[in-house]
Amino acid sequence: MKQIYILAITILFFNGCNTTQDKQIENKFNIYISKLSNEEIEHNLSKGLKPIAIKDNIDVKGFANTAGSLALKDNRPSNNAFLIQKLVDNGYFVIGKTNLSEWANFRSSSSTSGWSSMGGQTINPYGSMRTPCGSSSGSGVVVATGLIDVAIGTETNGSVSCPSSVNGIVGIKPTVGLVSRSGIIPISHTQDTAGPMASSVQKAAEILEIIAGEDINDPATLNIPKDFNFDFTSELNQESLQGKRFGLLSTGSHDEDGEKAIGKIKELLENSGAIVIEVDDKREYPGEAELLVLMYEFKENLEKYLSTSNSPFKTLQELIEFNDANKEKVLKYFDQSIFVDSDKTTSQKEQYLVALDQILDTRNGIDSLLEENNVDALVGLSWSPAWAINHDGGDDEAIAAYRFWVNGSYAAMAGYPHVTVPLDYIDSLPIGMSFIGTAWSDKQLIEYAHSFEQLNNFHPTPAL
Repeated sequence: MKQIYILAITILFFNGCNTTQDKQIENKFNIYISKLSNEEIEHNLSKGLKPIAIKDNIDVKGFANTAGSLALKDNRPSNNAFLIQKLVDNGYFVIGKTNLSEWANFRSSSSTSGWSSMGGQTINPYGSMRTPCGSSSGSGVVVATGLIDVAIGTETNGSVSCPSSVNGIVGIKPTVGLVSRSGIIPISHTQDTAGPMASSVQKAAEILEIIAGEDINDPATLNIPKDFNFDFTSELNQESLQGKRFGLLSTGSHDEDGEKAIGKIKELLENSGAIVIEVDDKREYPGEAELLVLMYEFKENLEKYLSTSNSPFKTLQELIEFNDANKEKVLKYFDQSIFVDSDKTTSQKEQYLVALDQILDTRNGIDSLLEENNVDALVGLSWSPAWAINHDGGDDEAIAAYRFWVNGSYAAMAGYPHVTVPLDYIDSLPIGMSFIGTAWSDKQLIEYAHSFEQLNNFHPTPAL
Protein backbone atom coordinates (compact mmCIF):
# COMPACT_ATOMS: atom_id res chain seq x y z
CA MET A 1 0.00 0.00 0.00
CA LYS A 2 2.85 2.36 0.89
CA GLN A 3 4.51 1.76 -2.50
CA ILE A 4 1.27 2.62 -4.30
CA TYR A 5 1.02 5.83 -2.27
CA ILE A 6 4.58 6.85 -3.06
CA LEU A 7 4.02 6.07 -6.75
CA ALA A 8 0.90 8.27 -6.75
CA ILE A 9 2.80 11.14 -5.17
CA THR A 10 5.62 10.73 -7.69
CA ILE A 11 3.14 10.85 -10.56
CA LEU A 12 1.68 14.01 -9.03
CA PHE A 13 5.16 15.47 -8.97
CA PHE A 14 5.86 14.76 -12.62
CA ASN A 15 2.39 15.74 -13.83
CA GLY A 16 1.69 18.77 -11.70
CA CYS A 17 4.37 20.06 -9.39
CA ASN A 18 7.44 20.56 -11.56
CA THR A 19 6.86 19.61 -15.17
CA THR A 20 8.68 21.30 -18.02
CA GLN A 21 5.54 23.36 -18.62
CA ASP A 22 5.54 24.50 -14.99
CA LYS A 23 9.15 25.60 -15.30
CA GLN A 24 8.28 27.58 -18.41
CA ILE A 25 5.44 29.30 -16.55
CA GLU A 26 7.71 30.08 -13.58
CA ASN A 27 10.25 31.67 -15.92
CA LYS A 28 7.71 33.48 -18.08
CA PHE A 29 6.20 35.31 -15.12
CA ASN A 30 9.41 35.38 -13.06
CA ILE A 31 7.85 33.91 -9.94
CA TYR A 32 10.64 32.57 -7.73
CA ILE A 33 13.90 33.94 -6.39
CA SER A 34 14.97 30.49 -5.21
CA LYS A 35 13.41 27.04 -5.42
CA LEU A 36 14.11 23.45 -4.40
CA SER A 37 15.60 21.11 -6.98
CA ASN A 38 13.42 18.55 -8.72
CA GLU A 39 14.96 15.83 -6.60
CA GLU A 40 14.27 17.68 -3.36
CA ILE A 41 10.66 18.32 -4.36
CA GLU A 42 10.16 14.69 -5.31
CA HIS A 43 11.66 13.56 -2.01
CA ASN A 44 9.32 15.75 0.02
CA LEU A 45 6.27 14.72 -1.97
CA SER A 46 7.18 11.05 -1.57
CA LYS A 47 6.97 11.56 2.19
CA GLY A 48 3.43 12.90 1.85
CA LEU A 49 4.40 16.51 2.57
CA LYS A 50 2.44 19.37 0.99
CA PRO A 51 4.14 22.21 -0.92
CA ILE A 52 3.74 25.88 -0.07
CA ALA A 53 5.48 28.93 -1.55
CA ILE A 54 6.88 31.60 0.78
CA LYS A 55 7.58 35.27 0.15
CA ASP A 56 11.30 35.94 0.21
CA ASN A 57 11.30 38.13 3.30
CA ILE A 58 10.54 35.27 5.71
CA ASP A 59 13.26 33.14 7.32
CA VAL A 60 13.33 29.57 5.97
CA LYS A 61 16.22 27.24 6.75
CA GLY A 62 17.97 26.12 3.58
CA PHE A 63 17.15 29.32 1.67
CA ALA A 64 18.65 32.80 1.73
CA ASN A 65 16.21 35.42 3.01
CA THR A 66 16.84 38.36 0.73
CA ALA A 67 13.88 40.77 0.78
CA GLY A 68 14.65 40.86 -2.94
CA SER A 69 17.91 42.72 -2.32
CA LEU A 70 21.33 41.72 -3.61
CA ALA A 71 22.67 42.95 -0.29
CA LEU A 72 21.05 39.99 1.48
CA LYS A 73 21.89 37.28 -1.05
CA ASP A 74 23.98 35.48 1.61
CA ASN A 75 21.55 36.01 4.49
CA ARG A 76 20.92 32.35 5.27
CA PRO A 77 18.89 32.02 8.50
CA SER A 78 19.86 29.55 11.18
CA ASN A 79 16.24 28.91 12.12
CA ASN A 80 12.79 28.93 10.56
CA ALA A 81 10.51 31.85 11.22
CA PHE A 82 7.87 30.96 13.83
CA LEU A 83 5.12 30.62 11.21
CA ILE A 84 7.32 28.49 8.96
CA GLN A 85 8.03 26.06 11.77
CA LYS A 86 4.30 25.76 12.39
CA LEU A 87 3.79 24.88 8.73
CA VAL A 88 6.61 22.32 8.83
CA ASP A 89 5.16 20.78 11.98
CA ASN A 90 1.83 20.41 10.18
CA GLY A 91 3.09 18.56 7.11
CA TYR A 92 4.13 21.34 4.72
CA PHE A 93 7.44 21.92 2.98
CA VAL A 94 8.67 25.15 1.41
CA ILE A 95 8.93 24.58 -2.33
CA GLY A 96 10.51 27.97 -2.98
CA LYS A 97 10.89 31.63 -2.07
CA THR A 98 8.80 33.95 -4.22
CA ASN A 99 9.92 37.24 -5.72
CA LEU A 100 8.66 40.49 -4.22
CA SER A 101 8.87 44.22 -4.60
CA GLU A 102 12.34 44.88 -3.24
CA TRP A 103 12.40 45.50 0.52
CA ALA A 104 8.63 44.92 0.49
CA ASN A 105 8.24 48.09 -1.58
CA PHE A 106 9.83 50.28 1.07
CA ARG A 107 12.99 51.50 -0.61
CA SER A 108 11.73 54.27 -2.89
CA SER A 109 8.68 56.46 -3.42
CA SER A 110 9.03 55.93 -7.19
CA SER A 111 9.24 52.14 -7.22
CA THR A 112 7.80 49.61 -9.64
CA SER A 113 5.83 46.83 -7.94
CA GLY A 114 7.12 43.30 -8.41
CA TRP A 115 10.72 44.27 -9.26
CA SER A 116 13.71 43.35 -7.15
CA SER A 117 17.44 43.34 -7.78
CA MET A 118 17.53 39.67 -6.74
CA GLY A 119 14.55 38.44 -8.74
CA GLY A 120 13.92 40.90 -11.55
CA GLN A 121 10.37 41.76 -12.63
CA THR A 122 7.47 39.45 -11.76
CA ILE A 123 4.62 39.74 -14.28
CA ASN A 124 0.87 39.45 -13.84
CA PRO A 125 -0.43 36.42 -15.81
CA TYR A 126 -3.38 38.50 -17.05
CA GLY A 127 -3.12 41.04 -19.87
CA SER A 128 0.17 42.14 -21.37
CA MET A 129 3.01 43.32 -19.09
CA ARG A 130 0.64 44.23 -16.26
CA THR A 131 1.69 44.73 -12.66
CA PRO A 132 1.44 41.77 -10.30
CA CYS A 133 1.17 44.47 -7.62
CA GLY A 134 3.13 43.99 -4.46
CA SER A 135 4.87 43.58 -2.44
CA SER A 136 3.83 39.90 -2.29
CA SER A 137 4.07 39.70 -6.06
CA GLY A 138 5.41 36.20 -6.64
CA SER A 139 3.11 34.73 -3.99
CA GLY A 140 0.12 36.14 -5.85
CA VAL A 141 1.26 35.00 -9.28
CA VAL A 142 2.29 31.47 -8.27
CA VAL A 143 -1.25 30.83 -6.99
CA ALA A 144 -2.92 32.62 -9.91
CA THR A 145 -1.09 30.45 -12.46
CA GLY A 146 -2.28 27.30 -10.71
CA LEU A 147 1.24 26.09 -10.00
CA ILE A 148 0.39 25.82 -6.31
CA ASP A 149 -2.74 26.26 -4.19
CA VAL A 150 -1.32 28.23 -1.27
CA ALA A 151 1.41 30.74 -0.59
CA ILE A 152 2.37 33.12 2.20
CA GLY A 153 2.62 36.86 1.72
CA THR A 154 3.19 39.76 4.09
CA GLU A 155 1.47 43.12 4.32
CA THR A 156 2.21 46.50 5.80
CA ASN A 157 -0.31 48.29 3.61
CA GLY A 158 -1.79 46.49 0.60
CA SER A 159 0.89 43.87 0.07
CA VAL A 160 -1.45 40.89 0.48
CA SER A 161 -4.71 42.49 -0.66
CA CYS A 162 -3.41 44.10 -3.85
CA PRO A 163 -1.59 41.12 -5.42
CA SER A 164 -4.54 38.94 -4.41
CA SER A 165 -7.03 41.29 -6.06
CA VAL A 166 -5.18 41.96 -9.32
CA ASN A 167 -4.14 38.32 -9.79
CA GLY A 168 -7.63 36.95 -9.11
CA ILE A 169 -6.99 34.96 -5.92
CA VAL A 170 -8.00 34.98 -2.24
CA GLY A 171 -5.93 36.89 0.30
CA ILE A 172 -6.31 37.13 4.06
CA LYS A 173 -4.62 39.99 5.91
CA PRO A 174 -5.21 39.01 9.54
CA THR A 175 -5.56 41.23 12.56
CA VAL A 176 -2.04 42.35 13.47
CA GLY A 177 -0.91 39.96 16.20
CA LEU A 178 -2.85 36.92 15.04
CA VAL A 179 0.22 35.64 13.16
CA SER A 180 3.75 35.93 14.54
CA ARG A 181 6.21 38.21 12.75
CA SER A 182 9.29 36.55 14.33
CA GLY A 183 11.77 35.78 11.58
CA ILE A 184 10.23 38.17 9.04
CA ILE A 185 12.26 41.07 7.66
CA PRO A 186 10.21 43.95 9.05
CA ILE A 187 8.94 47.37 8.15
CA SER A 188 6.55 48.30 10.95
CA HIS A 189 5.60 46.55 14.18
CA THR A 190 2.40 48.62 14.11
CA GLN A 191 1.19 47.38 10.71
CA ASP A 192 3.17 44.31 9.62
CA THR A 193 1.55 40.90 9.35
CA ALA A 194 1.90 37.72 7.33
CA GLY A 195 -1.13 36.12 5.71
CA PRO A 196 -2.21 33.30 3.38
CA MET A 197 -2.83 33.77 -0.35
CA ALA A 198 -4.71 30.92 -1.95
CA SER A 199 -6.94 29.58 -4.70
CA SER A 200 -9.97 29.51 -2.39
CA VAL A 201 -11.16 30.86 0.94
CA GLN A 202 -11.19 27.29 2.27
CA LYS A 203 -7.51 26.74 1.49
CA ALA A 204 -6.51 30.15 2.84
CA ALA A 205 -8.44 29.49 6.06
CA GLU A 206 -6.75 26.12 6.49
CA ILE A 207 -3.34 27.77 6.36
CA LEU A 208 -4.38 30.56 8.75
CA GLU A 209 -5.50 27.94 11.27
CA ILE A 210 -1.97 26.54 11.21
CA ILE A 211 0.07 29.74 11.37
CA ALA A 212 -2.07 31.72 13.84
CA GLY A 213 -1.24 31.74 17.52
CA GLU A 214 0.84 33.09 20.36
CA ASP A 215 4.60 33.51 20.08
CA ILE A 216 6.49 34.79 23.12
CA ASN A 217 8.97 36.46 20.77
CA ASP A 218 6.28 38.66 19.20
CA PRO A 219 4.49 40.75 21.85
CA ALA A 220 1.64 41.56 19.46
CA THR A 221 0.52 37.93 19.55
CA LEU A 222 0.02 38.20 23.31
CA ASN A 223 -2.97 40.46 22.54
CA ILE A 224 -4.97 37.61 21.03
CA PRO A 225 -8.15 37.38 23.14
CA LYS A 226 -8.21 34.43 25.51
CA ASP A 227 -11.53 33.26 24.05
CA PHE A 228 -10.46 33.70 20.42
CA ASN A 229 -11.77 30.92 18.17
CA PHE A 230 -9.02 29.64 15.89
CA ASP A 231 -11.40 27.32 14.02
CA PHE A 232 -11.63 29.11 10.69
CA THR A 233 -12.86 26.16 8.60
CA SER A 234 -15.49 23.96 10.24
CA GLU A 235 -18.29 26.51 9.95
CA LEU A 236 -17.68 27.55 6.34
CA ASN A 237 -20.98 27.30 4.47
CA GLN A 238 -23.19 29.14 1.99
CA GLU A 239 -25.49 30.67 4.60
CA SER A 240 -23.13 32.95 6.52
CA LEU A 241 -24.31 36.11 4.76
CA GLN A 242 -27.99 35.61 5.46
CA GLY A 243 -29.40 38.22 7.85
CA LYS A 244 -26.06 40.02 8.20
CA ARG A 245 -25.68 43.76 7.71
CA PHE A 246 -22.89 45.15 5.55
CA GLY A 247 -21.68 48.70 5.06
CA LEU A 248 -20.95 49.32 1.38
CA LEU A 249 -17.99 51.60 0.65
CA SER A 250 -18.34 53.75 -2.45
CA THR A 251 -14.62 53.84 -3.36
CA GLY A 252 -14.37 53.27 -7.13
CA SER A 253 -17.84 54.63 -7.92
CA HIS A 254 -16.31 57.56 -9.82
CA ASP A 255 -15.41 55.02 -12.52
CA GLU A 256 -18.24 53.62 -14.69
CA ASP A 257 -16.94 50.06 -14.49
CA GLY A 258 -16.15 50.46 -10.83
CA GLU A 259 -19.70 51.59 -10.17
CA LYS A 260 -21.04 48.51 -11.95
CA ALA A 261 -18.77 46.28 -9.87
CA ILE A 262 -20.02 47.91 -6.66
CA GLY A 263 -23.56 47.28 -7.88
CA LYS A 264 -22.71 43.62 -8.34
CA ILE A 265 -21.47 43.38 -4.75
CA LYS A 266 -24.70 44.90 -3.49
CA GLU A 267 -26.91 42.69 -5.65
CA LEU A 268 -25.15 39.46 -4.69
CA LEU A 269 -25.21 40.27 -0.99
CA GLU A 270 -28.88 41.16 -1.07
CA ASN A 271 -29.65 37.99 -3.04
CA SER A 272 -27.98 36.05 -0.22
CA GLY A 273 -30.38 37.53 2.32
CA ALA A 274 -27.98 40.16 3.63
CA ILE A 275 -28.86 43.80 4.27
CA VAL A 276 -26.63 46.36 2.55
CA ILE A 277 -26.27 49.93 3.81
CA GLU A 278 -24.42 52.50 1.73
CA VAL A 279 -22.19 54.22 4.27
CA ASP A 280 -21.17 57.86 4.27
CA ASP A 281 -17.41 57.56 4.62
CA LYS A 282 -15.81 60.89 5.51
CA ARG A 283 -12.49 59.59 6.76
CA GLU A 284 -9.38 61.50 5.71
CA TYR A 285 -6.30 59.48 4.88
CA PRO A 286 -3.33 60.37 7.13
CA GLY A 287 -0.72 59.65 4.47
CA GLU A 288 2.09 61.83 5.83
CA ALA A 289 1.63 60.49 9.35
CA GLU A 290 1.68 56.91 8.10
CA LEU A 291 4.90 57.43 6.14
CA LEU A 292 6.66 58.89 9.19
CA VAL A 293 5.50 56.00 11.38
CA LEU A 294 6.68 53.44 8.85
CA MET A 295 10.05 55.12 8.29
CA TYR A 296 10.74 55.52 12.01
CA GLU A 297 9.78 51.94 12.81
CA PHE A 298 11.56 50.57 9.74
CA LYS A 299 15.01 51.72 10.79
CA GLU A 300 14.55 50.46 14.35
CA ASN A 301 12.93 47.15 13.41
CA LEU A 302 15.22 46.35 10.47
CA GLU A 303 18.39 46.92 12.46
CA LYS A 304 17.00 44.71 15.23
CA TYR A 305 16.41 41.93 12.66
CA LEU A 306 19.85 42.41 11.10
CA SER A 307 21.60 42.31 14.49
CA THR A 308 20.73 38.63 14.95
CA SER A 309 20.76 37.64 11.28
CA ASN A 310 23.59 36.04 9.31
CA SER A 311 23.78 39.07 7.03
CA PRO A 312 27.10 40.96 7.02
CA PHE A 313 25.09 44.20 7.03
CA LYS A 314 23.88 45.38 10.43
CA THR A 315 22.66 48.93 9.86
CA LEU A 316 20.47 50.78 7.41
CA GLN A 317 23.38 53.07 6.59
CA GLU A 318 25.48 50.07 5.53
CA LEU A 319 22.68 48.97 3.19
CA ILE A 320 22.46 52.46 1.72
CA GLU A 321 26.19 52.39 1.04
CA PHE A 322 25.92 48.94 -0.57
CA ASN A 323 23.13 50.16 -2.85
CA ASP A 324 25.16 53.19 -3.88
CA ALA A 325 28.21 51.02 -4.58
CA ASN A 326 26.09 48.66 -6.70
CA LYS A 327 23.73 51.21 -8.22
CA GLU A 328 23.98 49.82 -11.77
CA LYS A 329 22.18 46.68 -10.60
CA VAL A 330 20.30 47.79 -7.50
CA LEU A 331 19.21 51.33 -8.40
CA LYS A 332 18.74 50.74 -12.13
CA TYR A 333 15.03 51.64 -12.13
CA PHE A 334 14.39 53.68 -8.97
CA ASP A 335 16.27 55.30 -6.11
CA GLN A 336 16.44 54.58 -2.37
CA SER A 337 14.83 57.78 -1.11
CA ILE A 338 12.82 55.99 1.59
CA PHE A 339 15.97 54.30 2.90
CA VAL A 340 17.75 57.64 3.09
CA ASP A 341 14.83 59.39 4.77
CA SER A 342 14.27 56.51 7.20
CA ASP A 343 17.88 56.69 8.32
CA LYS A 344 17.29 60.29 9.44
CA THR A 345 14.33 59.55 11.71
CA THR A 346 16.19 58.63 14.91
CA SER A 347 15.86 62.18 16.24
CA GLN A 348 12.16 62.41 15.35
CA LYS A 349 10.66 60.40 18.21
CA GLU A 350 8.37 63.23 19.34
CA GLN A 351 6.96 63.68 15.82
CA TYR A 352 6.70 59.91 15.49
CA LEU A 353 4.55 59.60 18.60
CA VAL A 354 2.18 62.29 17.35
CA ALA A 355 1.93 60.55 13.97
CA LEU A 356 1.42 57.18 15.66
CA ASP A 357 -1.61 58.54 17.50
CA GLN A 358 -3.08 59.54 14.15
CA ILE A 359 -2.48 56.07 12.73
CA LEU A 360 -3.96 54.28 15.72
CA ASP A 361 -7.00 56.57 15.52
CA THR A 362 -7.92 54.83 12.26
CA ARG A 363 -9.20 52.05 14.53
CA ASN A 364 -11.81 54.46 15.86
CA GLY A 365 -12.66 55.39 12.28
CA ILE A 366 -13.46 51.79 11.30
CA ASP A 367 -15.24 51.01 14.55
CA SER A 368 -17.34 54.16 14.24
CA LEU A 369 -18.46 53.24 10.72
CA LEU A 370 -19.44 49.79 11.95
CA GLU A 371 -21.28 51.07 15.02
CA GLU A 372 -23.00 54.11 13.51
CA ASN A 373 -24.37 52.06 10.63
CA ASN A 374 -25.04 48.99 12.80
CA VAL A 375 -23.22 46.70 10.36
CA ASP A 376 -21.26 43.49 10.84
CA ALA A 377 -18.53 44.37 8.34
CA LEU A 378 -17.55 46.83 5.64
CA VAL A 379 -17.49 45.71 2.00
CA GLY A 380 -16.29 47.25 -1.24
CA LEU A 381 -13.88 46.97 -4.13
CA SER A 382 -10.39 45.84 -3.12
CA TRP A 383 -8.20 47.39 -5.84
CA SER A 384 -8.54 48.67 -9.36
CA PRO A 385 -7.40 46.38 -12.21
CA ALA A 386 -3.70 45.83 -12.79
CA TRP A 387 -1.96 48.85 -14.30
CA ALA A 388 0.94 48.63 -16.76
CA ILE A 389 4.48 47.85 -15.64
CA ASN A 390 6.43 51.09 -15.98
CA HIS A 391 10.14 51.10 -15.15
CA ASP A 392 10.60 54.70 -16.25
CA GLY A 393 7.97 56.46 -14.16
CA GLY A 394 7.15 53.77 -11.63
CA ASP A 395 3.74 52.77 -10.32
CA ASP A 396 2.56 56.33 -9.78
CA GLU A 397 2.94 57.27 -13.44
CA ALA A 398 1.36 54.00 -14.59
CA ILE A 399 -1.62 54.44 -12.25
CA ALA A 400 -2.12 58.04 -13.37
CA ALA A 401 -2.41 56.81 -16.97
CA TYR A 402 -5.06 54.21 -16.11
CA ARG A 403 -7.75 54.01 -13.43
CA PHE A 404 -7.38 53.61 -9.69
CA TRP A 405 -9.22 52.85 -6.49
CA VAL A 406 -8.39 51.04 -3.26
CA ASN A 407 -10.06 49.93 -0.04
CA GLY A 408 -8.16 48.39 2.82
CA SER A 409 -5.57 51.05 3.59
CA TYR A 410 -7.39 52.08 6.76
CA ALA A 411 -7.57 48.43 7.82
CA ALA A 412 -3.82 48.17 7.25
CA MET A 413 -3.08 51.19 9.42
CA ALA A 414 -5.50 50.05 12.12
CA GLY A 415 -4.10 46.52 12.11
CA TYR A 416 -7.62 45.23 11.41
CA PRO A 417 -8.49 42.14 9.32
CA HIS A 418 -9.18 42.34 5.60
CA VAL A 419 -10.20 39.44 3.35
CA THR A 420 -10.06 39.77 -0.44
CA VAL A 421 -11.96 37.46 -2.82
CA PRO A 422 -12.25 37.52 -6.64
CA LEU A 423 -15.24 39.53 -7.88
CA ASP A 424 -15.20 40.01 -11.66
CA TYR A 425 -13.22 41.15 -14.69
CA ILE A 426 -12.66 44.72 -15.85
CA ASP A 427 -10.75 45.10 -19.13
CA SER A 428 -10.30 41.30 -19.02
CA LEU A 429 -8.34 41.76 -15.77
CA PRO A 430 -9.55 40.34 -12.45
CA ILE A 431 -10.60 42.55 -9.56
CA GLY A 432 -11.42 41.59 -6.00
CA MET A 433 -13.89 42.62 -3.34
CA SER A 434 -13.15 43.20 0.33
CA PHE A 435 -14.58 42.24 3.69
CA ILE A 436 -13.18 44.48 6.44
CA GLY A 437 -13.98 44.26 10.14
CA THR A 438 -12.93 45.24 13.62
CA ALA A 439 -10.02 43.69 15.48
CA TRP A 440 -10.18 39.90 15.90
CA SER A 441 -13.21 39.50 13.60
CA ASP A 442 -11.09 37.34 11.28
CA LYS A 443 -13.24 34.23 11.66
CA GLN A 444 -16.45 36.06 10.79
CA LEU A 445 -14.90 37.78 7.75
CA ILE A 446 -13.58 34.46 6.46
CA GLU A 447 -17.02 32.90 6.76
CA TYR A 448 -18.63 35.85 4.95
CA ALA A 449 -15.97 35.68 2.22
CA HIS A 450 -16.48 31.94 1.74
CA SER A 451 -20.24 32.36 1.34
CA PHE A 452 -19.72 35.20 -1.13
CA GLU A 453 -17.20 33.13 -3.07
CA GLN A 454 -19.71 30.30 -3.40
CA LEU A 455 -22.51 32.67 -4.38
CA ASN A 456 -20.46 34.57 -6.94
CA ASN A 457 -18.92 31.41 -8.44
CA PHE A 458 -16.21 33.45 -10.16
CA HIS A 459 -12.92 31.60 -10.54
CA PRO A 460 -10.62 33.52 -12.89
CA THR A 461 -8.08 31.52 -14.84
CA PRO A 462 -5.32 33.15 -16.92
CA ALA A 463 -4.46 31.99 -20.42
CA LEU A 464 -0.91 30.77 -19.90
